Amino acid sequence: MKLTPEYASAQESMKPGKITAEGFLGDDDRNIVDIITADEEEFAHLNLDFSEVAKLLRQLLREGAKGLGNVVTFEKWEITVDEARGNIPCPFKDGMFSKRVSTIKNLNNSKQIMISDLSVHLLEKHHFLQGKGSIFRLEPSIIKAVLYE
Repeated sequence: MKLTPEYASAQESMKPGKITAEGFLGDDDRNIVDIITADEEEFAHLNLDFSEVAKLLRQLLREGAKGLGNVVTFEKWEITVDEARGNIPCPFKDGMFSKRVSTIKNLNNSKQIMISDLSVHLLEKHHFLQGKGSIFRLEPSIIKAVLYE
């Protein structure tokens, strides 16, 4: 995969202060194509499928939303969904997403992830899990631990 004009534009939008104060890249100095490629390789190594992970995350977010800000226990997960006003655009310019932020904790191993609606979209449609050091970075090994262990 190469850094096409679409990816270059998205990467520019991901810098701190463009869409969000912190940006999407954290302290990762790789370009987004290299980040995506490495995460795709790690997903394959862990036998994770981007579509299946996104489907399960959406299910958990729907369950958590039933709690209206309170902790919801669903199967082996504890889910808290916090709503924030407004929307946030996808850096790839293919949608607007609620600023809802959720925490999903696996009760079997206490591993947890913090995720937004935009994070699920980026994972499923663009295979972009954000850069290392980003507050919404979805580390593949943590995704596996939270969702499947």
